[in-house]
Amino acid sequence: MNKNLAPNSVVEDTYLTIVELTQATQIEVTHIVTWVREGILEPAGENPEQWVFSGESLRRAKLACKLFRDFEINPSGIALAIDLLNEITSLRKQLSLHQENLKHR
Repeated sequence: MNKNLAPNSVVEDTYLTIVELTQATQIEVTHIVTWVREGILEPAGENPEQWVFSGESLRRAKLACKLFRDFEINPSGIALAIDLLNEITSLRKQLSLHQENLKHR
């Protein structure tokens, strides 16, 4: 992942309401709602008043904010970019494990 796009590390057992998420990201509720609809964020709960966001959602929201503010990417583009960045990270981890396994043969 591009280190310039990587948000600060997040505690995995963190849980936030939509209000806390907007405060943590300095982004409007309307953006959070749109990002949930686009699949960028996946809260627990039936509606915005009940939504609870995980630490992973906070990480994704911070990255979405960076993509939105710095590059003016629309919500669909943000979803695609985050998915691709996550795939790159996963592939790099797999490659690293594979290289380690080859060293120990």
